Amino acid sequence: MSQNASAPGDFISDIIRRDNAEGRYAGRVQTRFPPEPNGYLHIGHAKAITVDFGIAEQFGGSCKLRFDDTNPDTENTEYVDSIIGDVRWLGFEPEAVVYASDYFERLYQWAELLIRAGKAYVDDQDGETISAQRGGYGRPGIESPYRGRGAAENLDLFRRMRAGEFADGSRVLRARIDMNHENMQMRDPVLYRIRRGHHHRTRDTWVIYPTYDWAHGQSDALEAVTHSLCTLEFVSHRPLYDWCLEQLPLPHGKPQQIEFARLELTHTITSKRRLAKLVADGVVDGWDDPRMPTLAGLRRRGYPAAAIVAFCRGMGVSKTQSRQAIEELESYVRRELNRTAQRRMAVLRPLKLTITNWPAGRVEYVEVVNNPENPADGTRQVAFSGELYIESDDFAEVPPPKFFRLSPGREVRLRGAYLVTATDVVRDATGRVVEVLATHDPATRGGDAPDGRKVKSTMHWVSRPHAVEASVALYERLFNVPLPGAVTGEPLDDLNRESRELLTGCRVEQALHGLAPGEVVQFERLGYFAADPDSPMLFHRTVTLRDEWAAIRKRRSA
Repeated sequence: MSQNASAPGDFISDIIRRDNAEGRYAGRVQTRFPPEPNGYLHIGHAKAITVDFGIAEQFGGSCKLRFDDTNPDTENTEYVDSIIGDVRWLGFEPEAVVYASDYFERLYQWAELLIRAGKAYVDDQDGETISAQRGGYGRPGIESPYRGRGAAENLDLFRRMRAGEFADGSRVLRARIDMNHENMQMRDPVLYRIRRGHHHRTRDTWVIYPTYDWAHGQSDALEAVTHSLCTLEFVSHRPLYDWCLEQLPLPHGKPQQIEFARLELTHTITSKRRLAKLVADGVVDGWDDPRMPTLAGLRRRGYPAAAIVAFCRGMGVSKTQSRQAIEELESYVRRELNRTAQRRMAVLRPLKLTITNWPAGRVEYVEVVNNPENPADGTRQVAFSGELYIESDDFAEVPPPKFFRLSPGREVRLRGAYLVTATDVVRDATGRVVEVLATHDPATRGGDAPDGRKVKSTMHWVSRPHAVEASVALYERLFNVPLPGAVTGEPLDDLNRESRELLTGCRVEQALHGLAPGEVVQFERLGYFAADPDSPMLFHRTVTLRDEWAAIRKRRSA
């Protein structure tokens, strides 16, 4: 994308073009993606990644991956590794991987500078008291009784905090700004707290840790970030972001914070706390459960990275918060897979079909197209015999109206093979149909009749002697309503406890045996399915073939 072309509503690009025209930052553009390593990335983070890296790419700049690792109690290397992997899976390569913890010593020294300038003080009050004294909108705050401490005393106490003399939570370092400020973030915010946690990088070196607001902007400045892009919930933090930077001797120019609308989807939650509860309570199998909105879960389900990035870019960049229909994301996934996925035949609920006029023991190989959207993918040979499996739903002894599949006396086409006509059924002791008997027309090999007669249905199948057994997981929405929690205030109240159906004893064609882990194929007539990366012959339904988003758009335009 050129610098002169921007997506609809891309106000960030407009700001950067103006900055460049005015010579701000000498035309340089540097961004960063700054997750906290306290959980797995989700679909909302994909939007932020796309914006952060995309803006840098658009203007010939660079983007770092920075971990805001200032909370040792909740962060670990598992999350660090998963985040690095997710960013690269989406197709982005950071200029560097850095950490807020790289700057702990510099942040500490800058905090001492603030104390010497009379702009920070040590408060002996607990967190609950400090929070209560902040007041509220329209209500003034109450100054701490320790606010008037002199610089020398504050410096001594702060150094003793660092030395580990005080208990966790017994003291904090606060900025001295304005307890009556209309922005609550500016009412003497906490900059440091005592926390004896084992940090994933610095180990036990530190017992005091900077808060997000003290570490974030300064990390931006130390890294020479020009445009600090974040989501709308940080609008209220921007005055504090600027205030902190204005107090310090920055090694580079002052970065500017710009906020944009985050990505939210219907039928989805992105709260790390609630997602962690789903994992802890066993509602899902882990952070990479295919029902989870995490990038690990979407990848395991078979969502292509290219589709996720295209979706995020298609949303544009705006200042207005909205919730996107999950069907629209699925439409992007479907379009990408329609172009790239190989076609294969699989029978999820097998019903035996026996061709009674087929020569005993005879096996033929029929030619089937791998992907009609891409002729370069060629064809494959599929074994055909007189004993087949078809979908149980593809046969009805007493067909309902507009049922065009197999029923007694009706002729259908078997994909790439022959026209067959059902003649009879075999039942078990309970009266259930367990086998369909049929005849084939030998003259219709390939699926066309020499006399030009037409049939209304083409069905998939697999040869019974050549079929491979598989398990298939079918998924529905993890939440029953578009906006989880809208009624009760608790999104987990709207969980769909029947969001997964695991089918065993499925039968698939031989070409699916040994499919590469994670590879996605289209099961003809059934949908797109991904091979599980860990369990052989387990397939996850990625999306169905039906484009629900097209139907939604049609209804909206009516």
